[in-house]
Amino acid sequence: MLGTNEDKLKQIQMLCIDDLVPKNHLLRRIEKAIDWSFIYELAEDKYSKDTGGPSIDPVTLIKMPILQYLYGIESMRQTVKEIEVNVAYRWFPGLGLTDEVPHFSTFGKNYKRRFEGTDIFERIFSRILEECIKNKLVKPKEIFVDSTHVKACANNKKFSKEAVEKEALFYAEQLDKEIGEDREAHGKKPLKDKKDDDDGAPSAGEAKEEKCSTIDPESGWFHKGEHREVFVYSVQTACDRHGWILGYTVNKGNLHDSRTFKGLYDKIKGYAPEKIIADAGYRTPAIAKLLIDDGIDPVFPYKRPMTKDGFFKKYEYVYDEYYDCYICPNNRIL
Repeated sequence: MLGTNEDKLKQIQMLCIDDLVPKNHLLRRIEKAIDWSFIYELAEDKYSKDTGGPSIDPVTLIKMPILQYLYGIESMRQTVKEIEVNVAYRWFPGLGLTDEVPHFSTFGKNYKRRFEGTDIFERIFSRILEECIKNKLVKPKEIFVDSTHVKACANNKKFSKEAVEKEALFYAEQLDKEIGEDREAHGKKPLKDKKDDDDGAPSAGEAKEEKCSTIDPESGWFHKGEHREVFVYSVQTACDRHGWILGYTVNKGNLHDSRTFKGLYDKIKGYAPEKIIADAGYRTPAIAKLLIDDGIDPVFPYKRPMTKDGFFKKYEYVYDEYYDCYICPNNRIL
């Protein structure tokens, strides 16, 4: 006899949504490992105690973007559609089978009105990371650092060219201090501060012209190799050997990794790592000295010298104390 399922679709059944989620599902394992009740305490002061009706559960609002990032869903609009048809996605944020899924704009409105300008998301990140450290899942002796570019939601044709003041390098102040101490030790006069004019008034910083998006001004114009020129963000991430993220920063996409490293380093140096492993983008004398001074071994990949054939290599120059300058192999003073 040929069997069909048509009759089963019309049957009325009493079910618990918890029974419909597989026991080995990733979301069930996450739910078991994390007690999300601490979010109520973090978000309590963002809601009125006396006026207005009951709000959407803040834990639900936080879990919706977590679902989006866990499964690589492109937008919050698409995330809502996935929650509507996926039982596990409904179960994770605490929605029943007949509950209405919050509109995709609800998260954006709540972020704008309640969470923008606060550190609530970073505090949630830190709290979960603390639980991982408490359970000895994190091994921060070796920390791996890298960055990636994330395309901004900005029209590449809508921009304006603006004069932007160059950002000072993080080691500039320390370098000036060391140069001053060295010149003083050799009986030389201190260098004149370039920031001051002859009359003592501070001069304007050096500026450069760059494209600024009129849609997303916080993004940066990026072009590398054969890649298409777009507005992007640069996301730096530090993780341990097991892949646990220990810190992150988000910067304009047109800033070099060596310039933005200090912001990330300030977040992770409290873990007291023994080694920091990074790619060639971080292989600069300033970063190496910063790490060595703090007792950390910098591990960078070998980079082949880029000097053209027929030209002297950097290591061939020798410093001469008598002339106080560098001399190349044929004794020419530079």
